[in-house]
Amino acid sequence: MTAIQEAKAERIITTVPIDEIEEALLNECRRRIIRCKRVDETMKKKYGMTFQEFKSKNVVKEQGFSWQVESHAMEWEHAVEGIRYAEQKLKGISQ
Repeated sequence: MTAIQEAKAERIITTVPIDEIEEALLNECRRRIIRCKRVDETMKKKYGMTFQEFKSKNVVKEQGFSWQVESHAMEWEHAVEGIRYAEQKLKGISQ
């Protein structure tokens, strides 16, 4: 952490009670999980499979690398990774 980052963190910690900071972080993680799960569920419904199945069946290639399918693949992968990342952060903050 740089000196500027440390000073900023110190200013935040002395201004906002730590319980409020923790609750804000928990809520942000939960919000991200909900948003990413919504994308995941939408794509599961659209393609009738999980993202792992989508990848293993190489649907993007199967659909001729169409822009729509490629953009869905990127958005879906981002959502799945977002769920994993936010759940990991949520677990770390909750401990």
